[in-house]
Amino acid sequence: MLTSRLTLFLRSAWLGALLAMAACQTTPPVQEMSDARQAISAAQDAGAADKAASQFEAAVGFLKKAETALNNREYARARHDALQAKNKAIEALQRSEVEKDSGP
Repeated sequence: MLTSRLTLFLRSAWLGALLAMAACQTTPPVQEMSDARQAISAAQDAGAADKAASQFEAAVGFLKKAETALNNREYARARHDALQAKNKAIEALQRSEVEKDSGP
């Protein structure tokens, strides 16, 4: 009796975990896209387009890829690219701040 209840519980838990993971992949990455746009905007305001051009351009490129994936309803890809855009924008922002501090 205990074994069958445990088995039923484990199966239910496993199914719940699978459904939760699937839900994450089937909803648009609204927050991730917003975070990426805000990070890029902050980096641009800090002069990263000039002071950390390669990181800034990479951030913008990832955001464009994320937008394309979002339009194609490829939410997992869009989420990944949006996170990459945010990370690159943060790198650009940090580099532009280092450049500003060590300026001429």
